[in-house]
Amino acid sequence: MRIITFFNNKGGVGKTTTVYHVAWMLSELGIKTIAVDLDPQSNLTSMFLTEDRLEEIYENNSPDTILDSITPIVNGDPAIPVYIEKINDNLGVILGNLALSTFEDRLSDAWLKCLARDIYSFRVTSIFKTIIDEAAKRFGAEVVLIDVGPNLGAINRAVTISSDYIITPVASDLFSLQGIKNLGTTLQQWKEEWEQRKQLKPQNLTAKIPENNTKAAGYIIMQYSAKESRPVKSYLKWANRIPAVFNEYVLGLVDCPIMSVETDDNCISLLKHYRSLAPMSMEAHKPIFLLRPADGAIGAHVYAVQTSYEEFKELTKKILRRCPDV
Repeated sequence: MRIITFFNNKGGVGKTTTVYHVAWMLSELGIKTIAVDLDPQSNLTSMFLTEDRLEEIYENNSPDTILDSITPIVNGDPAIPVYIEKINDNLGVILGNLALSTFEDRLSDAWLKCLARDIYSFRVTSIFKTIIDEAAKRFGAEVVLIDVGPNLGAINRAVTISSDYIITPVASDLFSLQGIKNLGTTLQQWKEEWEQRKQLKPQNLTAKIPENNTKAAGYIIMQYSAKESRPVKSYLKWANRIPAVFNEYVLGLVDCPIMSVETDDNCISLLKHYRSLAPMSMEAHKPIFLLRPADGAIGAHVYAVQTSYEEFKELTKKILRRCPDV
């Protein structure tokens, strides 16, 4: 089983959409997968569920979200297995909750108290690892994909130290470059701080804590305009600066040969922006590559659907190769 977190502290780069489509494609390939919504905005949850199902859960306060498994652990009670919304035989979703943001302060406090060898604080800091490992075992998942919010807060810190791989969706613009710098610097800081805390782990702590062997698996450039499968000039201006920034700030490599984004091994994919299919996908609650005529995919859309299937299939296979089972 491998835990892959999609993370960029810059929003609006298609992160949630990518998690959604990769999760669906993994299920298409027969790979049992859990998608986990740990962004307090809960956009991934809303992509998977119909309006009726969303109302059933959130209007009635059903105990079906990630928060309902976090609360007992925080209160010192026995853990409750997290609910998994079954989309199909190969795909399940751990649902988000807007109130997850209230957990930030508790995680920040626990992070500090780990330095005092506080058992409870180690348990809280390891909470996502505990919940996800149990869910993956129960569902038989080979892959867990995590969507997190675009910030460098305590929730994302606890998630990343519990992950095996980080994939960074980016856009071809100035602020995405800054986002990569911030992310790389912060991930290294978190790694060093957790290594320090691991050395202080109480001997009588029975809960398993994250090893924090997280690896940067690469980046995906999102939503570029395409002509004959190549990015247009305006995008290349910024895109071709990404390889050097990613190498230096995320991988810690300097003086690397200057390369274009299209020849950079760290670039997992250049994903097109299927603008006309996006609204249909949202309405039908299915990925763009599974849209049918009944969903409105007719005429020229049929070819776009077929193209998107092959593109996401190749992307998903690359992700699996870059993120081998641990």
